[in-house]
Amino acid sequence: MADILTVAQQALLGFDVELVDVERAPLGLLRVVIDRPEGVRIEDCEQVSRQLSHVFEVENIDYKRLEVSSPGVDRPLRRPADFVRFAGERIELRLHEPVESRKTFTGILQVSGDEPPVFSLDWEDQAGESRTLPFSFDDVDRARLDPVLDFKGKKR
Repeated sequence: MADILTVAQQALLGFDVELVDVERAPLGLLRVVIDRPEGVRIEDCEQVSRQLSHVFEVENIDYKRLEVSSPGVDRPLRRPADFVRFAGERIELRLHEPVESRKTFTGILQVSGDEPPVFSLDWEDQAGESRTLPFSFDDVDRARLDPVLDFKGKKR
C-alpha cells in the first residue's frame, strides 16, 4: 500500500490537489481521496483519474476499478499539516490513551506556535463547563472534521 501511496503522490505533484488517502477495497476497487482548499470539483476527479490510470498502468499496479473522490464534510485529519490547516474548525478527536476516563472528544481545534505546532481542543464537559485539552500529534489515534450541518435552510 505504501508503494501505491508513493506512486500516487509523485503522479499528482503537478496538480493543484492534495492526496488525502489511497485505499484498496474489495472486488479490486482502488479508492483515491483528494482535496483542495477551494473544494474538489468533478473536473479535478476526472483529471486525477486519467493521470493515475496511466501511471498505475505503467507501474503495473493491479486494480479493476479506480474511484477518485473528495473526502467529504467529515474529512479525516491524518498529518500535522491537516491540523494546522483546519485550526478553528470543529473536530472529533480520538486519543490513544484516555484522559479523564475518555478517549473521544469533540470541540474546536486550536493551533499555536510554528515548529512544532502546539495543538489543543476547546470542548465542553457534561456540566457545560468550557475545557481545554492539550495534545500532541503522537497522542492522536484518529481525527476528523465534525461540522454542524443545518439542513433546514431559510423558511419561506
